[in-house]
Amino acid sequence: MGYLFKACLVAGLSALLLCGCGRGYTVYQFDNGDDYVSEGVRRVVDGRGRIGFADESGRVAVEPRFAFAFPFSDGVAKVSDSGRMVSDGEHSRWESDSWYYVDHSGKRVSALEERLRECVGGIDARVGVAVIIDGRDTVAVHGGERFPMLSVYKFPQALAVARHCMERGMSFADSLDISASEMKTDTWSPMREKYGVRDLRLPLMELLAYTLQQSDNNACDVLFRFIGGPAVADSLMRSEGFADIRIVSTEDEMHADPRLCYDNYSTPLAMAALFDRFNREMRCASAEYATIARLAETCATGTDRLARGLAASGLTLGHKTGTGDTDSLGRIMAVNDAGYVNLSGGRRCAVAVFVSDAACTMAEASALIARISSIVYDSIAQ
Repeated sequence: MGYLFKACLVAGLSALLLCGCGRGYTVYQFDNGDDYVSEGVRRVVDGRGRIGFADESGRVAVEPRFAFAFPFSDGVAKVSDSGRMVSDGEHSRWESDSWYYVDHSGKRVSALEERLRECVGGIDARVGVAVIIDGRDTVAVHGGERFPMLSVYKFPQALAVARHCMERGMSFADSLDISASEMKTDTWSPMREKYGVRDLRLPLMELLAYTLQQSDNNACDVLFRFIGGPAVADSLMRSEGFADIRIVSTEDEMHADPRLCYDNYSTPLAMAALFDRFNREMRCASAEYATIARLAETCATGTDRLARGLAASGLTLGHKTGTGDTDSLGRIMAVNDAGYVNLSGGRRCAVAVFVSDAACTMAEASALIARISSIVYDSIAQ
């Protein structure tokens, strides 16, 4: 009885708050009931039929002023000031030629964010994008979500190799012994194609070139052995403030159990922030980091992704790609690209794009990343 009384009291107070003070707001009706709460607010309607947002207590967060509005998701709501309701059988939908996005304060988001959101909405996949301009201006779409990195994690691994060498007085000219058993035959490895399955000894510089320029999986696992395992690279990311970049498995372990690919994850924001800091601060801090920058800027994989979107600009891109297999449902695990670009006038930009669980072709996912790259460049160049 007490619970029922309290529930009725809360509902009554909410109604009074929404309808009081002469405002006359009511909760928007959706699916035969009150609109659901999303990101702490739900839609409300005024006497003119205009839509806004209020929290569960009835406090109005965004005054009703929109003709149409979708619930908040990923920190924004898609809204329009005009349009019409179209019946589609037993359901109805809004049609408008002027959709845009607002944040929780009701402020319209940047033109770049709007273009990115419209771009990623046209593909059946999880897509995350993060852009950092000049080390401060940040735009993100699903930027805080976790995505499998796949071979993008070879970039933070390379930073761990550099740190390992600097702490021990070693250089990239030093060599490592590699056993024939480390030259796996069932994985991508240009190194194995060149040298065959045998014992050999190669400089660290050559191993890094294989991993960063050609995304060699065997070379990657040799470097993990050299530094003491994935946990060392993971620890470095955490100590540098990148807790949303997790490195827990080798390439061989992921090959044996593809589910582990999702444990090696990053958020787009974290990966963009890593490339941003590397480009602005780290690359000039040591010869090892300068070498990593040169290798990243001569990456030979994923030429149809971020690089394609920048092709007309003539700018140099430093980046690392990642590509996953197709699962039992026919979805591609990951098509990724992340990196940095130095623009004229000393301006800098870092971009991370992760496309996961995609029900499209590899070429379509890569084309999406290229379009995102082009949108970002066009926005900054204006």
